[in-house]
Amino acid sequence: MTPPDRLRALMAEPGMIQMPAVWDGLSARLAAVAGFKTAFLSGSCVAASRLGGPDLDLVSFAEMFDSFNMVRGAAPDTLVLADADHGYGNPMNVQRTVRAYGRAGAAAILIEDKITPRALTSAGKPCIPREEARMKVRAAVQAAKESGICVLARTDCRPTAGIEEAVARIEMYVEEGADILFLDSPANPAEIVRAIAAAQGRPSFNVVQSLGSPIPTAAAAAAMGFKIGTYPPTMLSPAIAGMRAGLAAMLAGDATAASALTPADHRATLGYGDYDVAAKPFIVGG
Repeated sequence: MTPPDRLRALMAEPGMIQMPAVWDGLSARLAAVAGFKTAFLSGSCVAASRLGGPDLDLVSFAEMFDSFNMVRGAAPDTLVLADADHGYGNPMNVQRTVRAYGRAGAAAILIEDKITPRALTSAGKPCIPREEARMKVRAAVQAAKESGICVLARTDCRPTAGIEEAVARIEMYVEEGADILFLDSPANPAEIVRAIAAAQGRPSFNVVQSLGSPIPTAAAAAAMGFKIGTYPPTMLSPAIAGMRAGLAAMLAGDATAASALTPADHRATLGYGDYDVAAKPFIVGG
């Protein structure tokens, strides 16, 4: 089965799919070893790791695609949902983006309706007009037929255009053939219920970005009707804390932080033993 077919089969099973948000080979490997079958290539996590900054649409297609290939190389069996932001341009750019990820083995791709380049402020998410958004999703669905990649259509218009417009866009994306739907920034549980109903039985996706708001458990999200959930800070924030701890230890004159892995665990986590097993048949005279 292809990655998109495997993801569709997984989405047809009961229960909530938790997708760890990953950004490089190490994060993807750790998620796979932990037992996760799926992962979300998160734009916010890639921006943090590559730019050392926030997710404000500054990461390019080439950078995201390079990160995807790192993830795919480190965890080839993982079903990856790739964050493709706004598709990096007009509907023709969207088609190029969708085809590239489909050929590279992504299981699904996220396309959103935000304006790009964004206004010179970190606040707000102005979006393109509704019919322009329709054409982006139509282009994505058409291009997806080549590989079968699942299309996740996201609307960011709730903060600037209101819930009525957001629900109308979700209904429109369903008409255009999107496989998965996503309302960003719902104001309350009632809006979540409306958005999930507008998806008309197709899977709904939930991303919790804010570190300052309550984060629902998988059971709570499933009870709301979500099929897929990801929490970008869940891996990234502890990773930042761990690096800070290591730096603080060095500043204090210590060799390692108290939370550091043992040398044996470090080597096992990175797969030194796996390398030796794989390399053994090629040792001359071995």
